[in-house]
Amino acid sequence: MKKLAIIGCGGIGGYHLGHFLQFTDIVELAGFCDLIPERAEAFQAKAGTGKAYTDYRVMLDEVKPDMVFVCIPPYCHGQIEFDLIERGIHFFVEKPLALELDLARKIRDAAEAKGLITASGFQCRYSNLVEPNKQFVANNQIIMIECSRIGGVPDQPWWRHKDLSGGQAAEQTIHQFDIIRYMIGDPEEVFSFANRGYISDEEWPGYDTDDLSTTVVKFKNGILATISTGCYATSGNSFDPKITFSTRDKRAELKILDTFKMYGEKPAEPEEGKDGFVIKGDGALSASGDAIVYRQDGDAGILCDRTFIEAVISGDGSKIRSPYADAFKSVSFTLACNESMATGKPVKVELE
Repeated sequence: MKKLAIIGCGGIGGYHLGHFLQFTDIVELAGFCDLIPERAEAFQAKAGTGKAYTDYRVMLDEVKPDMVFVCIPPYCHGQIEFDLIERGIHFFVEKPLALELDLARKIRDAAEAKGLITASGFQCRYSNLVEPNKQFVANNQIIMIECSRIGGVPDQPWWRHKDLSGGQAAEQTIHQFDIIRYMIGDPEEVFSFANRGYISDEEWPGYDTDDLSTTVVKFKNGILATISTGCYATSGNSFDPKITFSTRDKRAELKILDTFKMYGEKPAEPEEGKDGFVIKGDGALSASGDAIVYRQDGDAGILCDRTFIEAVISGDGSKIRSPYADAFKSVSFTLACNESMATGKPVKVELE
């Protein structure tokens, strides 16, 4: 049986461990590493197998795992991946892959040269909502996309520092950037604006990142998008996060890992000569027909993790929807936004 090890036994590591415990029939949970020994020991105790470590190199050399899940904060990426590549170990990396594009590029190229199977933590690609969304995009001429992802401040001290987390666009809303890319294709250029001053240091000591940002995106296929993100909200009443794909006569709304709704696909009952739309005096339109609704079924993260594990077991990575080389492009997408925020200028997205 193939051996699996995990580096990073914090919150996101626990998310993956919950999945691994359902896969013990196909993979051995052999090693758990964290700089805080109690965390690694807690993972080992929960798994009931394997060994806890505080030095990942010692773990790699003793356990000799076939695959490793790298579940560490954004600013920690780099040497761990190179050590895995040197030892020929297949790896899964949590997003964002890195906060420096040159570093991610070097990891990508080294892993490809070694012929390793890789994956990244873009579990939204494995949602059952993806297929109807892709069909809607394929069957309609998408003109514009509007996206919002508004939330609060995560309770990790490193997250409050943009130089450690990458900010919300790179660390959290990268899921939205990625799924739009997955649906529409690659971006060409971004222009981003950010704002601060709504969140105080009294609320979150040491806070030093953007409260919100808005990005205008031009895709290579000509589609335009706006992507807004923020961590200023104190209540779920503040915003309704979703991605809207608009055509001339239809729209689709995706709430990631929740629902996918299509408006205009299902004819409305005629209303005194109107064809399913209410026409207002100023030329605006509002849909009067019912939506076709798809709902999230199960945990997409389970499928994401299992797909990588089965790929390593079989030696065939073709079913992985988010290999490192492709995830690199989504990281570049968000880092280009950060550069635009800093410079106040449009930025071309590097895809190679």
